[in-house]
Amino acid sequence: MTSDHFSIWKRREALAEAMIPMIGRLYRERDVTILVHSRSLVNKSVISIIKTHRYVRQIEERGLAVEETFPILEILSGLDLGPSRIDIGKLAIAFATDNGGKTLEQFVTDAVAPATGENKIVREGPTDVVLYGFGRIGRLLARLLVEKSGSGNGLRLRAVVVRKGSDDDLIKRASLLRRDSIHGQFNGSIHVDAENDVICANGNEIKVIYSNDPTSIDYTEYGIKDAILVDNTGIWRDREGLSKHLRPGIAKVVLTAPGKGDVKNIVHGVNQNTITADDNVISCASCTTNAIVPPLKVINDEYGIARGHVETVHSFTNDQNLLDNFHKGNRRGRSAPLNMVLTETGAASAIAKALPELEAHISGSSIRVPTPDVSMAILNLDLEKETTAEELNTYLRQVSLHSPLKRQIDFTTSSDAVSTDFVGSRHASIVDANATIVNGKNAIVYLWYDNEFGYSCQVVRVVQHISGVEYPLFPQD
Repeated sequence: MTSDHFSIWKRREALAEAMIPMIGRLYRERDVTILVHSRSLVNKSVISIIKTHRYVRQIEERGLAVEETFPILEILSGLDLGPSRIDIGKLAIAFATDNGGKTLEQFVTDAVAPATGENKIVREGPTDVVLYGFGRIGRLLARLLVEKSGSGNGLRLRAVVVRKGSDDDLIKRASLLRRDSIHGQFNGSIHVDAENDVICANGNEIKVIYSNDPTSIDYTEYGIKDAILVDNTGIWRDREGLSKHLRPGIAKVVLTAPGKGDVKNIVHGVNQNTITADDNVISCASCTTNAIVPPLKVINDEYGIARGHVETVHSFTNDQNLLDNFHKGNRRGRSAPLNMVLTETGAASAIAKALPELEAHISGSSIRVPTPDVSMAILNLDLEKETTAEELNTYLRQVSLHSPLKRQIDFTTSSDAVSTDFVGSRHASIVDANATIVNGKNAIVYLWYDNEFGYSCQVVRVVQHISGVEYPLFPQD
């Protein structure tokens, strides 16, 4: 029996190894991202590919093996594909479930027909992106933008703007991009061109612009045009302040914090379609807002929400003190790594901006805890219809698999899951099915979320949307 398992493993290793060049070629040459149940296989190792297939067992009623997806990938490699996202895991399961009498080649070809031949998207060049600020979120955005550079015709990170901290500032910035205590090593190669103030990451030349004043920069001097600028400093949150970035070379401004006044707060997957061509200043709201709004929307759609309370258990952040010291907040001055700190959250009030159809009153509070990343939101909801924990979990599981919000809502049934298991999650939040409590019309739902990386993925999705680089997904639900 042991030898049989080993033989199966070696066969799957060989298939996964053979998949890597096909996945890479599709991505580099055609901007085609290969997925398995919403998880990208681009730049993944043999073991990661096998584990991604194995993970399907947690969310589907059956497992998935590379033997099923490999022939689909071979078929895709022979098609005239344009920029797209293709989920070979879902294609494999759909074919096994109901292929309509078609051969596998016919089934796959028909499923991706809108991305082939004359139907495919054709881009004439990249969209420039500038990061204003290079802190926790800024560096993760840089990693994601470099990772998603593809053929070079999508988003292209051209520059970051920072205040100069020291004579060796450029070296330190590059080092912080290269190594991260939470998210690990940068996946690739980084070197510095000190003479030109450039950080080169996987061939992407990122100009470091030193400035204390956004109104002093002419981005066209650096060859940047019609760019999307992402402000991740949080210094300006209203339209007047953020409009300072609308300089020569900058077409639109995206804020990685809750916007104030009439600035639209966008949660990708929920209200990105409210963005118009005239919107040149928008906000991506907060990490917590992104975590809770998608689940609130789908629960309200199915059961109705009469009222609710959101409690967040949030990892400490840089705006807190390492040791007790003065802080403008009432409690945030107390030592972050030594205390649980009860504080306020603006996420509940931000719901109204992102999800105006939810008329129920949602209150909120937050506890900062001594962990560096991954937080939890607890939704305590009074529903308008009675349900059960099993029924609610089944519904949320289906949403995570088959709804337009499958990139925002993930689902886990792991009985021993803890916060570090979700470091690097690309979803806005993950439903912990084993923690769901339902008593008639009262439901309590526990959501994990990587408040750094998951949120950064949401920001990139918004940037992709407004730039036209948000490519279609196949198979289409």
